[in-house]
Parts: sequence; structure tokens; C-alpha cells
Amino acid sequence: MAVLAMQATSARADTTLLNVSYDVTREFYKDYNAAFAAYWKQTTGETLQLKQSHGGSSKQARSVADGLEADVITMNQANDIDILHERGGLIPKNWADRLPNRSAPTTSVSVILVRKGNPKGIKDWADLGKPGVSVVIPNPKTSGNGRYSYLAAWGSVIKSGGKEAQARDLVKRIFANVPVFDGGGRAATTTFAQRQIGDALATFESEVPLILNEFGGDYQVVYPKSTILAENPVSVVDKVVDRRGTRKQAEAYLKYLYSDEGQAIAARHHLRPRSPKLLAQYKASFIALPTFTVDEVFGGWTQAQQVHFNDGGVYDQVIAAGRSGK
Repeated sequence: MAVLAMQATSARADTTLLNVSYDVTREFYKDYNAAFAAYWKQTTGETLQLKQSHGGSSKQARSVADGLEADVITMNQANDIDILHERGGLIPKNWADRLPNRSAPTTSVSVILVRKGNPKGIKDWADLGKPGVSVVIPNPKTSGNGRYSYLAAWGSVIKSGGKEAQARDLVKRIFANVPVFDGGGRAATTTFAQRQIGDALATFESEVPLILNEFGGDYQVVYPKSTILAENPVSVVDKVVDRRGTRKQAEAYLKYLYSDEGQAIAARHHLRPRSPKLLAQYKASFIALPTFTVDEVFGGWTQAQQVHFNDGGVYDQVIAAGRSGK
């Protein structure tokens, strides 16, 4: 687990905050931290030292539940914040009601990145399950990115009028085509773009420009006919901030995500802002496409986790079936 320290405007900080986040938000929070530290210094006179920790979302959430002293947690699915209530009561059950949009200040969508020229002719989720197609997806057991890709493929069948048996068959075929299961989205990016493994990478829209900037223009993005809306929830970790005396700073840190400046920084890092004004301002950066939510198709994250991703759930079953060729 990498921890990146970002010093604010002074070499000596009055207060330190740790933000434990998921794998592909490093660059966003580096810029956001600088902006918030400057705002907080100007507003209160206090210097903040803001630290970041990144990795596969579920692994990160478990680390906090097991004792990593995060002041705030910023994830890509509610399930990985709920665990902090369920395992130790670190936050209240109604944590999502404390900020607008169920405490999710930004969103993204799951898309498909292919190699230049799209030699395998991939246009939709169903194409990832065809024979001879190799697709890189991070492990849904440890990565919210991987879970969203799985649910996007499943939901695309349901939204087009298909049955659950057809959805199950599609994800079985897709995951039989995955050559390596990385622990998080950034590791999967490295596998696809640096190690040159796979014909396609399923990932968040926000990750695609970073890949193009770092690895060049040998890739192109495919927007499926429909895809899942990834909502990115946040929460203070109540027991930590109350013990450390950092509640005021931590709550302000999260509220600032909803400010015009916070939303603009998110948009510049290709996260879709919730603010209608900022979304309109950055309209050219975000393609409009049909999306569905976890609540709409799967009955919410708790239900999706229990049915699909708990040990022995549908995901484990389709992986076993794919390996056995059944």
C-alpha cells in the first residue's frame, strides 16, 4: 500500500489528515489536497499536512476497518464504506445521508479501452466474451473497478431485455478471457499498457486520459451501448477524527469536494462533477450515454455484494465454471 505525503504551504503542519482512497485517484487528490490546503490556510490560518493512501478499494477499506487511522475515506462504491460501520462501528449506519447525492460528490462510468485501430472489433460488453479476445479486468474481490466492470457487463444484458441466465453466461465468458487478475485498477492499467497484455482493458472513464498521456496514442476508448454509473462516496471516519480531534478539518475537507473549485478539479481529472454548472462547463469532456445504477439493476450494493461477490457467490461460481470449461 503506497502512502504519498503532500506537504502544504509550511514545513511544519498544525494538523495532519489521512485520506484513504481507491487505486486510480492519486493524481486527483494530489491536486485537490493542494487546493484545499491553500483554502484552509487562507480561511483559518491553520496549516494542514494532507496524506494519501491508495490501493484496491476493498483492500483499502479493510485496512481502515482493521486499524489504519484514516480521517476520511473516499471510495468508488458505498459497500466499501459500509464495512466501517459493520466491522467496529467506526462510522454511523446513516453515513451516506450526511452530504449531498448520498455523499458521492463525483461519478464516472465503466468503459472499454482497446488497442489502436480496434483490431478485435470490440464495440460492446458482449464482445469481451468472444473466443480469442483477451481482456484485462482487476479482481472484483479486491477492486471496485473490477466489480463495476462485472456489473456493467451483467447489467447491459438486463437493460437490453435479456434474462439473468444470459447475463450470467456473458460474465462467465468474459472472465474466462481474463489472463491475469490484478489487485486494483492502476495495476490492471500497467498490465495492459506497459506489459502489453490483453486486447482490451475494462476501466473507469477517468483512467483513460491518464493512460493516453502516459503511454501515448496507441489506444482508443470504446463507449458501450449502455454502462454502469460509478458513484464515488466519501465519509469521515468518526471514531478516528473524534479521537484525534480532527473532525472540523475532515468534514471541511469533504465538503470542499462539492465547491466549484473542488468540482472543477474533479472535472479536470476526468471525474464527472455533480454540479450541473460545472458539468455543463466541462460538457465537451464527457460523452453522454445511457447509464444504469447499482440500485436500479441490482437492488443496491449490499444486495450486489451478497449475491455476486461474497465467498461462494455468483462471481466465484462463474470463475469456477469458466476454469472447468462448463
